[in-house]
Amino acid sequence: MRLALALWCCASLAYTAACAPAPQPTPTSASVSATAAPQPTPIPRSGSDHDLILATTTSTQDSGLLDVLVPLFQHRTGYKVKTVSVGTGAALALGARGEADVVLVHAPASEAQWMAQGNGTRRLLVMHNDFVLVGPPDDPAHVHGTASALDALKQIAVSGQPFVSRGDNSGTQQLELSLWQKDGIDPKSQPWYIESGSGMGQTLTIADARQAYTISDRATWLAFSGKIQLPIVVERDPVLLNVYHVMPVNPAKFPGVPINATGGQAFADFLVAPDTQQVIANFGKDKYGLSLFVPDAGNSESDLGL
Repeated sequence: MRLALALWCCASLAYTAACAPAPQPTPTSASVSATAAPQPTPIPRSGSDHDLILATTTSTQDSGLLDVLVPLFQHRTGYKVKTVSVGTGAALALGARGEADVVLVHAPASEAQWMAQGNGTRRLLVMHNDFVLVGPPDDPAHVHGTASALDALKQIAVSGQPFVSRGDNSGTQQLELSLWQKDGIDPKSQPWYIESGSGMGQTLTIADARQAYTISDRATWLAFSGKIQLPIVVERDPVLLNVYHVMPVNPAKFPGVPINATGGQAFADFLVAPDTQQVIANFGKDKYGLSLFVPDAGNSESDLGL
C-alpha cells in the first residue's frame, strides 16, 4: 500500500480537444449521446523490422506522456513507433487481432482476460495514477468533498444532474460502469446519462460545455485544466486507483502475420527500465509541480492494494 498511499497524499494534480455541442437546457441520453466510438482503422504493416505499432489509451496521449516517451524510445533503439491512441477496449482488440505489436492500457480485469486468451507474452506493471470525479463549479449535486465515489455517484443519479461517460469501452469507462454497478444503478437507462463515444480529452470538453459531471484520469484532467471549468469534487478514494500495464503481443497466435515481437518486447523493457521510470516519475513536475504518474516497475499489484 506504500506507493498507493503516496499517490493519495499528493495535492490535486489535457493535447487536442474538439469543440463540443452547444449546451441544451435538459440533456437526455437520446438527444446528446454520440454514436458508439468508431473502431480504429488498422495501420498497414510495412514489413520493416524497424517499425513498431503501439496500441494505447487516450490518457497516455492526452496527458502528453507519449510525446516524451516515444521520441526517447525511438532515439535509443532506432525503432519507428506508429501509435494508435484509443480506449483500452479498442487497444486490446487491436492486439487480439494481431494489428498491434504491443499494448499499454489500464484495465486490469480486461488485461488478465486478454492474457488468458494467449494474446500476450508478458504483462508488466509500469505506473499508476488515479481517477477523479469532476463537475461544475457550482456543484449542483452537492457532492464536493464526499469521501466515497460510490456515494457521490449515487447522489448525482438521485439529483438527476447530467453525467458524461466516455462510452468507448475504455479503461476509464470500465471503471465508471463498475462503480454504477456497485451502486445498483443502470445509468444507460437514465435521461441524464450522456455517452460521448470519445477519448478523455474530448469527454472533458463535452462535460464542460454541458456543465456535467464525469470521471477522468488525473493526468488528462490536469493537462486540460486550463481549458475547462470542471474542478475535482471527489478524489483519493482507493476505488479510483488507475494502474497501467504493458503487454507485448504474442506472435505465436498470429502465424503469417509479421508481428514485431522483438520490437514489442523492446518497448516493454524500455518502459520498465530504471532510467525510463525516472522520466515517468518526473513527468509533469516542471509544469504542474507534481508528477502525473507514479512509476511502479519492480512492484507487484499487491503493493498497490489490488
